[in-house]
Amino acid sequence: MAAATEIQPTRRITIDPITRLEGHGKIEIFLDAKGDVAHAYFQVPELRGFEKFAQGRPAEDMPQITSRICGVCPMAHHMASTKALDALYQVAPPPAARKIRELVYSAFMVEDHALHFYFLGGPDFVVGPQAPAAERNVLGVIAKVGTEVAQRVIGMRRKLRELTSLAAGKAAHPVFGLPGGVSKPLRAEDVQQFRSVADEAVDFARFTLDLFEHIVLDNSAYVDLLRSDAYTTRTYYMGLVDEDNHVNFYDGMLRVVSPEGHEWARFDPARYAEYIAEHADPWTYMKSCHLKSLGWHGLRDGPDSGIYAVAPLARLNASEGMATPLAHEAWLKYFGLLGGKPVHHTLANHWARVIELLYAAEHMRELAQHPELTDPQVRTIPTATPREGIGIVEAPRGTLIHHYQSDERGVITKANLIVATQHNAARIAIGIEKSARALVHASTVDEGILNMVEMAFRAYDPCLGCATHSLPGRMPLCIQVRDHLGNRLTLLRRDSDGRIHRE
Repeated sequence: MAAATEIQPTRRITIDPITRLEGHGKIEIFLDAKGDVAHAYFQVPELRGFEKFAQGRPAEDMPQITSRICGVCPMAHHMASTKALDALYQVAPPPAARKIRELVYSAFMVEDHALHFYFLGGPDFVVGPQAPAAERNVLGVIAKVGTEVAQRVIGMRRKLRELTSLAAGKAAHPVFGLPGGVSKPLRAEDVQQFRSVADEAVDFARFTLDLFEHIVLDNSAYVDLLRSDAYTTRTYYMGLVDEDNHVNFYDGMLRVVSPEGHEWARFDPARYAEYIAEHADPWTYMKSCHLKSLGWHGLRDGPDSGIYAVAPLARLNASEGMATPLAHEAWLKYFGLLGGKPVHHTLANHWARVIELLYAAEHMRELAQHPELTDPQVRTIPTATPREGIGIVEAPRGTLIHHYQSDERGVITKANLIVATQHNAARIAIGIEKSARALVHASTVDEGILNMVEMAFRAYDPCLGCATHSLPGRMPLCIQVRDHLGNRLTLLRRDSDGRIHRE
């Protein structure tokens, strides 16, 4: 559905709702007397509050509870939660269980990255950023690339989701992760199915990368847009890396690089609270994050700001390469054509995403060949008293942190969830204002221009439902009392600042 855009004579432009993302949000643009942008705000008006839902629940329920946060990436929450339970119960999964987890997670990353490229972000390039709103969707993409490509995309995603169901019980809400392992081993015939689909996934990923290069990189107007100041924000970048500083989705160390590309920090994920702090603003239910030692200095970029980013662009910036050959070749080309590391162009997230899609497919193919996959020993039973556990994975949208504290019975007393969109919130807000200032003028604004402002957040594939944990002030509340005829007798209203009014 196209965004409902309200252009008011009071010099205020409201894009509500913003589209092609997970969750609900809006953009408020305020113009000055000349008709240029004075300020632009990225506002998230919904509250989910899963951190509170977790309190008082048995810890072993968390992988199922948190997978309900988002229907698009439930596997990421399930996996981060399961890893947090490993740490909470101080237990290490057997080698076979770890391989099964990572295999299923790689399949999920291929499927989810394909979803964003073809269904959510792709229409802005395949159809065009200023195409009619009714065409900027997956149907418009199909009309451009043909039904054969559409069938290939749908077929690939279906096979990957079937594999997820095979190994994890369900595709939408997986049930296989347990503290210390997984719920069942893979059979030889299951592994063979993974191998077959993995080969097809690599071919599909190469095809998708070729399609991106043909549609975007061969179009000079798109390349100029990608490189433009309107979509350039200079921040720090963070992502999980292996021992060689190559991108890793499942495990590793968190590495942060500066806006100049130098390593700023490299640390065990369990120490995240020493490096990352959260910030709440009164005008949104989504928290922002910043690097703790640099402090919060407002919505500005540069080396003196503590703002950082996660997601595909950030992961490639934080790495020194990809761990699989085809993806590494694409990594080298990416930085070669964009002028070296780090890349600060927000729209380059789309290119980075299809490079990661190729890496996930290649890694899935490597893991599917591992002989340990059919080992029946897939769980180490916990025996330690639970205390505190932190689990981190790289979700499709960036670094995902689950942090639990429990009593001696394993009942959750506190949960902190920092999702990718929270890490990115400040950078998204900066990017939206920057693109609005460059593109929006009272004399030229139209639906196409406003969609190009939306492109500043869409590149991150944000999930606002996952990210809304802040409750600034108190929840607004309105109570009306009516008689039996429906006539209003009184109205009580509590504003977000806590003030109560009677009418």
